[in-house]
Formats: sequence, structure tokens, C-alpha cells
Amino acid sequence: MSNHGTAAAKPQIIIREPESIYQIRGEIVNGTFQGRWHFSFDDYYDPEHTQFGPLRVFNDDTLSPGAVWPLHPHYDIEVVTYCAEGEFRHADQHGKGGVLKKGWVQHTTVGKGMLHSEINNRSDVPMRFIQMWFIPSERDLTPSVEQKAVEKKERTNTLLPLVSNEHQGALPIHSDARVYSCFLQRGHSVEHSSKAGRGAYIHVLEGDSVEANGNRISLLGAAQVMGAMDIHMSTDGQAELLLVDVSL
Repeated sequence: MSNHGTAAAKPQIIIREPESIYQIRGEIVNGTFQGRWHFSFDDYYDPEHTQFGPLRVFNDDTLSPGAVWPLHPHYDIEVVTYCAEGEFRHADQHGKGGVLKKGWVQHTTVGKGMLHSEINNRSDVPMRFIQMWFIPSERDLTPSVEQKAVEKKERTNTLLPLVSNEHQGALPIHSDARVYSCFLQRGHSVEHSSKAGRGAYIHVLEGDSVEANGNRISLLGAAQVMGAMDIHMSTDGQAELLLVDVSL
């Protein structure tokens, strides 16, 4: 599919199998990284997958113990980081940042410009994080970083709003987007209502496959939902998933 910049005429679910998502390995400071990049990023370009509404980047990256993605500049993006395993540490050019544990989330407004670094805070185990970039609704904003600690029980068998301008307790964002997390168990289901002119991007990041309206989303796979639709999700085992709701 293409950029999905406009709403589809008919509601639909498009499944992305794990093997169709770009994979990369490389060396960074003090170690290595393995990446699964869902949209065009850096030297990787796929004209069929450049963005999903304002969701511009969805990277599932793992850093080896002690590895550091060194300081690099960004401008005018809204960054959401979800720690999937280990301990993620963020640092900017002033040395400021924070540590995320599994299930925790961080939102960064890059705005006028920021140097930042992604770091595996542990020297004994790998660290895995999902990083999402969103096109901001305003340019040249004042840079800021905030984060939210999330206990597993808070997201168990429910879609927990992590980043949203519509839900109390969620981190705000300067973009028309919402990010939810869920630890889903067998015998339970969750539902998300996608509205006309909106879409949902669902990623199964751990555990077993998830069924969404009769469509199987494999582990490390994803689904693009476009248009007005009630999405019913369940699993035969247990699964960690992220759902991103955006305007199209």
C-alpha cells in the first residue's frame, strides 16, 4: 500500500507479515543493533510504505548490552518511545534524559531542534524499544521530554492510552495521534473503534499471534486498519501489542 495520506473509500484491514518488514543489523558505539523498520527510514526506502497518516516512523530496534546510539540531531518531530525489553535510557546534548523499563513510555517534542541519544542502560542484557515518529501539528515548538511508568496490570486485557490528547493520565502530543498498549490473555478480548477518516496501526511485539476481525496478525507482524470499523482483538495464548490511532 502507499502512504495512506487520505481515507480509503471502503474500510479495510491490510496485514503485514513479519517477513515483509525491513530488517537491518549494524554496529554502533559499544555494540550492535538489530532493527525492524516498518516504514522508510534512513537509507531504506519503500515507496509502498513511507508513512501512515502522521505516523512517519515505526522502528522496532534491539541494542546489544551496553550499546549506545550516539548523539544525533532531529528537528520538528514528535517522538514516542516504548520500552519492550530491558532498560532504555535517553540523553540529550545537556545529558538530560530518563530511564524506561519494560512497558514504560516516553514522549519527546523535538521542535526547534535537539541532539539525542538512545542507550542500553544495562551492560548485561539486550534492550529492545519501539520508536515512533509523528509529523507535528506545529513547527518550531520548544523541545521537551516527559515519560510515564506503566505497570503490567494496568495494560492487562485493556487498551491503555499511553499517549493521547483525549485521555486523562496519558502523555500529550502535538499531533493527531494516540498510542495504546495491551497485554492480552487467552479468553479475553479488547475492542477499538476506528472512526471514518482515521486508521489504526497494530503491532504484535511479543507472545502469540492476535486475531483482529478474523485476520491473523503474526508475532512481529502488523495490521493497517483504515476507515470506520470496530476492531475486535483476541489471542489463543498471550500477546503484547501496540495500537496507534491516527488521522488519515
